[in-house]
Amino acid sequence: QLVESGGGFVQAGGSLKLSCAASGRSFSSHGMGWFRQAPGEKRKFVASVSRSAGSTYYADSVKGRFTISRDDAKNTVQLQMNNLKPEDTATYYCAATTSIVSKLLDGYDYWGQGTQVTVSS
Repeated sequence: QLVESGGGFVQAGGSLKLSCAASGRSFSSHGMGWFRQAPGEKRKFVASVSRSAGSTYYADSVKGRFTISRDDAKNTVQLQMNNLKPEDTATYYCAATTSIVSKLLDGYDYWGQGTQVTVSS
């Protein structure tokens, strides 16, 4: 089970930190990702981190502004979001995969319920 938290309302240029807590004992064996979905749009890749945290990947739209990290001791993955823009407004979803992390929705086995992020201009 994946549970996201940390969403909210922020002005453009502000920051938020999302967190995803995972239940179970095999968290460290899962690659983790963050996706987002704006109203009327498809769910899109935001960032991912490999099982060993040795590799991270980002969508071009968030590179240099967002940072993904994981804490295997706490079974959590975080998404630090800085310099937020109105176009970052979306529901953000945490996802886990037993395979290699990818940018594709089909590459993930487990999903959280999402947390809303709203950025005002």
